[in-house]
Amino acid sequence: MTAAVDLLERPEIEPVARIYGEAMTQLPLDLYIPPDALAVMLDAFEGPLDLLLYMIRRANVDILDIPMAPLTRQYLEYVEAMRSRNLELAADYLVMAAMLIEIKSRMLLPRPKVAEGEDAEDPRAELVRRLMEYEQMKLAGQRLNEMPQAEREFFWVETLVEKSLYVRHPEVSVADLKEAWEAIFRQAKLNKHHKIGREELSVREHMGIILRLLQERGDFVRFEDMFDPAMGAPGLVVHFLAMLELAREQLIEFTQTEAFQPIYVRVHQGGSEPGQEGA
Repeated sequence: MTAAVDLLERPEIEPVARIYGEAMTQLPLDLYIPPDALAVMLDAFEGPLDLLLYMIRRANVDILDIPMAPLTRQYLEYVEAMRSRNLELAADYLVMAAMLIEIKSRMLLPRPKVAEGEDAEDPRAELVRRLMEYEQMKLAGQRLNEMPQAEREFFWVETLVEKSLYVRHPEVSVADLKEAWEAIFRQAKLNKHHKIGREELSVREHMGIILRLLQERGDFVRFEDMFDPAMGAPGLVVHFLAMLELAREQLIEFTQTEAFQPIYVRVHQGGSEPGQEGA
């Protein structure tokens, strides 16, 4: 009974880890943790120019009159700290450090005399130009990043728009008329007559025939139905010329429901009445 009570009152040991669902009450004795395993590197600067610009703005100094001595000292301290952490990261910064040391050395040397009215060359001029250009590009990038971006500030919404509310019939071109006419003419050649005679055909008369036919058959008539192969080739030619003349005078018009579909003929909307022209 005493052993059972001791077992119940013993606090449960919390596992230090679980591997594949199995609890581990203590770490392995041969576990090796590298010294840099818990090191955290925060890359706060995007390059040497970014670091220099940060130091200048933090010190609240004029970028056109940079104090090179304290700036170079602070920059070298930062580079030395990076060298102890990551030599690869400090490679670009070492080039800038050499440039700062060179500028500082040139400023300590006496400047050569220049002609009257000319300004002496400032060793910091090239560095100032690069810093100002970098600052302009950085501010432009920040303004672009502040603009609304898709999938960040807003999302695209797709909706179904009915496109068949307004049906726009394709226009009948000259090539369409030519192809339809050639098909009719090929069919007319199959009906040949051996009777030879002279026939006088009138375009105006065929214009009246066309208008009366449109009036009798209704609004739309197929282009092929406007021709009677029994007319023969001369009659078909005059009939086609009469149709073109009516279209030129805007008394009839050609249309089709969609591309490569049959062509229809109807009285032009707003034109003269078919009965008047046929008379």
